[in-house]
Amino acid sequence: MKLYSKHKKYFVAVDCIIFGYDIYDKEIKLLLVKRSFNPAKGKWSLAGGFVEPGESLDVAACRVLFSLTGLKNVFMKQLFCYGDINRDPGARVISTAYWALIKIKDIDPRLTQQNSAHWQSITHLPQLIFDHPSMVRKAMSELQMQIKIKPVGFELLPEKFTLVQLLGLYEAIYQRQIDKRNFRKKILSMNILEKLDEKEKETSKRGAYYYRFNKERYKKLIKNGFYFNLDVN
Repeated sequence: MKLYSKHKKYFVAVDCIIFGYDIYDKEIKLLLVKRSFNPAKGKWSLAGGFVEPGESLDVAACRVLFSLTGLKNVFMKQLFCYGDINRDPGARVISTAYWALIKIKDIDPRLTQQNSAHWQSITHLPQLIFDHPSMVRKAMSELQMQIKIKPVGFELLPEKFTLVQLLGLYEAIYQRQIDKRNFRKKILSMNILEKLDEKEKETSKRGAYYYRFNKERYKKLIKNGFYFNLDVN
């Protein structure tokens, strides 16, 4: 007996909003692909694909991200399910969107080239297909909310960074200027950064000290009731 046989079948897909941070351009960037098939062949698109038999949504999203970047075990969260009847002119496709944070320098350039993938500034995006603009806006809003209450921003930075570079990241995400003194005071008061002996001298004659996010110290603080709050003006 075939259960549900009288019901119509639909396609299930995942779409990945992959964020990176360009530490030199001081911009949040989005990894986009040129679509290689119809409908909308040749147009800019988020990375996505259909869920394969035997895959969960999470596994499918991880597969899509890995095929494009060569990365595993990165920060990725489910965002929202998009099921508008006419969202895809090719067929009835229900897609679950995921947003991910990766370090641009860690991706495999051969894979991005093979997939015609390119980094585009979040402030100057090309026209995207279907409802992908809505996905990006929602993901960006989620990122702006999460960096206030969790240290997810460090997922976008290299292992060592200066406080100026950290400030630049938050300004790029919030898309506004932040009071430098207030930001520095708040982040250092949390005691989750480890100051290194090394200085960054590429952009400053005197040099600024590098810092590193101490994950183990953060985990211990969380157990003791610590609350991350970096909502700054």
